[in-house]
Amino acid sequence: MLILVQTGRSQGISNADRKLLTKKEDSLKVYADSMINAESAGKRFLSDSQFVKTFVRALKIKNSFYYTFDSLETVSRRYPQDSSFRIFTWQLKKDEYMYYQKGAIQMRTPDGSLKLYPLFDASMFTAKPNDSVRTRNNWIGAIYYRIIQKEFNGRKYYTLLGFDDYTVSSNRKWMEVMHFSDETGEPIFGGPMISFKDDTSKLKPILNRFNIEYKKEARTNFNYNPEKDMIIYDHLISENDQPERKETYIPDGDFEGFKWENGQWVHVEQVFNFKLKDGEFPQEATIKDAEGNIDEKKLMEQSEKNIERAKKKEDEKKTPPVKKKSGN
Repeated sequence: MLILVQTGRSQGISNADRKLLTKKEDSLKVYADSMINAESAGKRFLSDSQFVKTFVRALKIKNSFYYTFDSLETVSRRYPQDSSFRIFTWQLKKDEYMYYQKGAIQMRTPDGSLKLYPLFDASMFTAKPNDSVRTRNNWIGAIYYRIIQKEFNGRKYYTLLGFDDYTVSSNRKWMEVMHFSDETGEPIFGGPMISFKDDTSKLKPILNRFNIEYKKEARTNFNYNPEKDMIIYDHLISENDQPERKETYIPDGDFEGFKWENGQWVHVEQVFNFKLKDGEFPQEATIKDAEGNIDEKKLMEQSEKNIERAKKKEDEKKTPPVKKKSGN
């Protein structure tokens, strides 16, 4: 992030523009909080409308790409490794049972002008979201917490990991690969790049995107581990033997994953060769704090701790015991 800010200064955000951006950010912070926490639905929807209008005006300011909007705690801001774009995602609380996901992709431009792709959530109109390739106009909404950049045959691919406050009794976490169209430059979400062809899963051999759904109160790991160069997530089971009810799913101590091979994320049925005891399985920090604010930093730190703990246990199991020397 520091590199990005320094680059922004070299690109020349003027003092006047920086002051204007700071002023707009102050307004945006109020609207962003109200979208989630206002008591009436009408107030929340009005705040969302005001947020979007103010946000677009702010992004139109020259070189706004290099302004980080750090105080917008309920808005996720993710950058890929190459910083060629950034993706904003947030959610609007409709009622106690439903959240709308909102989003936009801002491209980095040579002259500092605005190139923006708004994202429109079509999740509620989609019966089989894993079977389709999508555009920004029928996006499967999520609050993104990680972007993994890969390349295959000269094309860059960006794998998005995101959270969805799905129903009153269950959450979802999403994984899908995004790239940009050579013809239009538009973002394309999904593609035949998630493979289960080499294992015994009952899922289709190839998916366009993948998700896990689990009990609202459960804490699940679903993140990228740089050391293993894998996406690792908890294996889930129904806590009361009702596999048709996703809201009963909880981690059982095993881990599954995906490994990038030849332009696909290939499923790995078991990442570690051990199983944790009851009560020991890693718990990822929730994506929201007690006040309902997205806490991506906490989520990321805890996820890395979970995987490190698992790896340590695996290494300990592999290490042979040291033989004590007998006394003279």
